[in-house]
Formats: sequence, structure tokens, C-alpha cells
Amino acid sequence: MIVLYLLLGTAFGFALSRSGAADYGYVQGMFLFEHFQLYGIIGTAVALTAPGLWLIRRRGRTVFGEPLAIEAKPFHRGNMIGGVLFGIGWSMAGMCPGPIFVNLGEGKVYAVASLAGALVGAASFGSLYRTLQRVFGLPPLAQGTGEG
Repeated sequence: MIVLYLLLGTAFGFALSRSGAADYGYVQGMFLFEHFQLYGIIGTAVALTAPGLWLIRRRGRTVFGEPLAIEAKPFHRGNMIGGVLFGIGWSMAGMCPGPIFVNLGEGKVYAVASLAGALVGAASFGSLYRTLQRVFGLPPLAQGTGEG
């Protein structure tokens, strides 16, 4: 199974690299409304994924026959604030989590700073969650899968 995940991840990273979705210039151009290629990529991803998710939900199991339950996430203020912070970080760094690794694989040293920022941000969020939970009315944090 791990080999399958590595192959799929490699193919996804290659597609991000070749399409320009991991290129700082294209991402900045998208946010400045100068380049529209990435909007097409995002739209294509939604158009291809939506029918697949619909079929998977209707079938109620994964391709491997395992039961599947996709629950709607609760809406709260934290979603809005988190989305805005994610967008600001994406715009400033020119990459979100997936392209960080694509850029590292391409040998772009500036991606190390983005990876460090993502790790520090995730660690800070985890450490401050109880405080943020009270301030923003966030739901309880589920930890682990319960399977081990």
C-alpha cells in the first residue's frame, strides 16, 4: 500500500510541477489576477473530483471495499479565520503544503523557509488550541484515530 501512495504522490507532485501550480510566479500572478492558468487547474480538479466523490459517497465504501463515512465539518468562526490565514500565507509564500514538497524536490532552497513556517505554525496551533478554542468557540480537538 505504501508503494501505491508513493507512486500517487510522485505523480501528483509531477503534475503540480509541470502545470505551474508549484511555481511562485504563477501563484503570485493568480493572486494578482495577472495569470489565470491556476484558476483553470483548480476548476479542472473540482470538475474531476466532484463526480468521483459523489460516486464514492453513493457506494458507501472505498475502492478496496472498506466502509466510508464522509461527515460534514461543523462551521464556526475558526474556519473563516483559518481560511483567511491560510490564504495570506499561501499568497505570501507562493505555496501551500503540497507545493512546499514539490519545490523542495525541485531544489528550490526558499521552500525550506516555507516548510519551517508551516511546521512552526502547526506546532503553535496545537500548543495554543485550548486558548483559541475558548476565544473563537472552536469544537473539541479529536486526537488520533482510536485504532492504536
